[in-house]
Amino acid sequence: MLVIGIEAAAFGTNCYLVAPASGEECLIIDPGVGVVDQVAETLSAHGLRPAAVLLTHGHLDHTYSVTPVCGGTTAAYIHHDDRYRLRDPLSSTSPQLLGMLEQQFGRRANWAEPDTVVDLAGGQELELAGLSLGVSHAPGHTEGSVLFSLPGVPTGMPDEVDRTVLTGDVLFAGSIGRTDLPGGDHAAMLRSLRDVVLPLPDSSLVLPGHGPATSMARERTTNPYLTSLA
Repeated sequence: MLVIGIEAAAFGTNCYLVAPASGEECLIIDPGVGVVDQVAETLSAHGLRPAAVLLTHGHLDHTYSVTPVCGGTTAAYIHHDDRYRLRDPLSSTSPQLLGMLEQQFGRRANWAEPDTVVDLAGGQELELAGLSLGVSHAPGHTEGSVLFSLPGVPTGMPDEVDRTVLTGDVLFAGSIGRTDLPGGDHAAMLRSLRDVVLPLPDSSLVLPGHGPATSMARERTTNPYLTSLA
């Protein structure tokens, strides 16, 4: 499996391109701020064709480039509880943040909803771009946060991992996503960690929405938010 990570120009958000191999269709996960050119260059360099854009949740730092990346022909997939966030995320964004984006990119942020949006639900199985993905609903960071699981790992990974989980802002290396933003719920996050994250096999490669990759084996024994629940 081919997995390519691109770090967004703001907030350190990880955007991932996932495909069975070069020259195939691919999935684009969480296209954040300022990744449009990098995504296009990566698609061209590896001969990839976008089949879908998947969103782990609806926060602006994970969805900012979704519409230009979709390009009017590719559908965006998001859990139905975060669907409202794609309609006008700028309206709930602080003036300070919008000002920072304008200062960094030299223009005011603007927004247009993707032409095609597909609602996701927990427990759903997707067949896209020649890949099989499981969708796990894990609210807490937002109402509609999800994990995407694939039965395989990027080429060249050690034998200790045999499946990949894209965790968005639910689970990070050594930490978890914050729950103090609108739509966040700390009690729901604890339930998601207990019921969705902790049952993941130790052999899971974890690709989070921010920061470095990790594994469930490592997080189960070192992440304080998990060890306190175990």
